[in-house]
Amino acid sequence: MNDILRVAVVGHTNTGKTSLLRTLARDVGFGEVSDSAGTTRHVEGLRLMADGVPAAELFDTPGMEDAIALLEFIDDLVDPGERVDGPERVARFLARDEAAGRFEQEAKVLRQMLASDAALYVVDARDPVLPKHRDELELLAACARPLLPVLNFIADPVARADDWRGALARLGLHAVVSFDTVAPPLDGERELFDTLATLIHSHRGRLQALIEARAREAAARREAARRLVAELLVELAARRDRLADSEDDEAALQRAVERLRADVRSREQACVDALLRLYRFRADDARMAELPLADGRWDDDLFNPETLRQMGVRLGTGAAAGAAAGVGIDLMTGGLTLGAAAALGAIAGGLWQTFGHYGERLAAKLRGHRELTVDDAILRIVALRQRSLLVALDGRGHAAVKPIELDAGRAGMPMIADPVSVRWRKDALPEAIGRARAHPEWAEADGGHKDEAIAELARSLA
Repeated sequence: MNDILRVAVVGHTNTGKTSLLRTLARDVGFGEVSDSAGTTRHVEGLRLMADGVPAAELFDTPGMEDAIALLEFIDDLVDPGERVDGPERVARFLARDEAAGRFEQEAKVLRQMLASDAALYVVDARDPVLPKHRDELELLAACARPLLPVLNFIADPVARADDWRGALARLGLHAVVSFDTVAPPLDGERELFDTLATLIHSHRGRLQALIEARAREAAARREAARRLVAELLVELAARRDRLADSEDDEAALQRAVERLRADVRSREQACVDALLRLYRFRADDARMAELPLADGRWDDDLFNPETLRQMGVRLGTGAAAGAAAGVGIDLMTGGLTLGAAAALGAIAGGLWQTFGHYGERLAAKLRGHRELTVDDAILRIVALRQRSLLVALDGRGHAAVKPIELDAGRAGMPMIADPVSVRWRKDALPEAIGRARAHPEWAEADGGHKDEAIAELARSLA
């Protein structure tokens, strides 16, 4: 055998063979995935790497379309009383003209089987077990290669996983793996490669290296994702837009509020785009209302007080529901009467915070300056939305063709209840957020202790 394990991915038409390879390769562009039968017409391969070293080659094959007729044809090629083993029977068929004609697709599959060290037999667990499946397995077994059945689409309520396991056991196939290519379990890859290693002991070392390398890649990917979210939160918390003395009227305040809101949405969307690239998904793979998104973008309800209510986040003391919810207007008393401040608040429909928390802000108050900041409640919402996306991306297969779907609360808002999300809803904000408030330069520039705050905040998202 070669050092690189060669694995044929085989099965009936439209069972998810290409989908399996997409998910294992983390490549949404591999092959063509469709609900139509017979989408794959040629053998196509890909290589899995372990720390830069090739570990396995997987080959996508066409679906077997007429196994019953082919098995009868091969049986007729053997004379009565002639003792011929499986590989020889297959070789006789491949030498016939029918291998390039009537049974062309099946011939491609069997040739790849003979050229491989093992095979994954992909099953659509939603299908009933039929005679054609048994004949397919008999043909594949004739190639004398280790065969590992992979039950796909097991997350579907109509999946017949137990029926398939029973039928496969009656055919002598007791090693079976469940691997949903649309929503793979977090340990699904490890189980698949571990089970394959038990069937091909000579390649166990290379498969073990692949398992360990991909586990390290997954951990690094999650850490990088949390850091992207933490950087977003630090920069939003540090954001402080000071209004000039010339912007002292209500219209100027309204424009400044809208600018800040637009910038917050844009910065959050940039983080979404970066996360999708990190997980190697397309930009529109997160287009759905439940996130909530609209046309591939985060919906504008980030600043709607109803969003906070649905997400279980409470507004701060004295907050007023309105179009500018989520923008704090700090240090308003310098040079303004309480009546003027109330009038500005009514027009902006915003959140009012009467005093700041740091010496620089108090000095600004005495100078009569006003500042706009991102309210704590909005930081909570951003953290929860990004957390929902992280959970969704971690459990999404690259074969999924529908947008990300999450368990949602009322009004389509994501309401995951893991301990991290609960803390962001109810507990005090992390200390790193408070430090960011005191460093407005962190909103744009790196350096100083910003990186420490990001790292600390990233750990709190784990």
